[in-house]
Amino acid sequence: MRLVIQRVRQASVAVDGKRISAIGQGLLVLAGVSHSDTLFDARHLAGKTARLRIFQDDEGKMNRSVEDVGGEILAVSQFTLYGDSTKGNRPSYIDAARPEQGEALFNEYVRALEALGFPPRTGQFGADMQVELLNDGPVTLILESTGRLTN
Repeated sequence: MRLVIQRVRQASVAVDGKRISAIGQGLLVLAGVSHSDTLFDARHLAGKTARLRIFQDDEGKMNRSVEDVGGEILAVSQFTLYGDSTKGNRPSYIDAARPEQGEALFNEYVRALEALGFPPRTGQFGADMQVELLNDGPVTLILESTGRLTN
């Protein structure tokens, strides 16, 4: 899995012009799934997301997690994170998971966040979504898990 995590002051997602999810301070997570990803990857990255210390403490150091600041999580599936444009100008998505696998592992990531006490808001899998955010910092990180076979 490949996650692009942005620290935000607020974020929302709309489908067909209608807002379907929104958060205040927290994390916007764009999540891509590859064909080699496993349930372990989804669960592992959910834990990393929840524990990621990218919010400032009283001394201005990035030392607090989303839980520490009482933040929220908005998770949005995005297969284009596995786009490869090394050959030519049109990206290839051969490394992205098929929709059935991508949706199942994205949903497992969401369930794992819920189990950790973070009921995330989500986009709509497979839909054409419009995402708005107010990036805070800006702080943007990429987390990756490359198809671990361990449970």
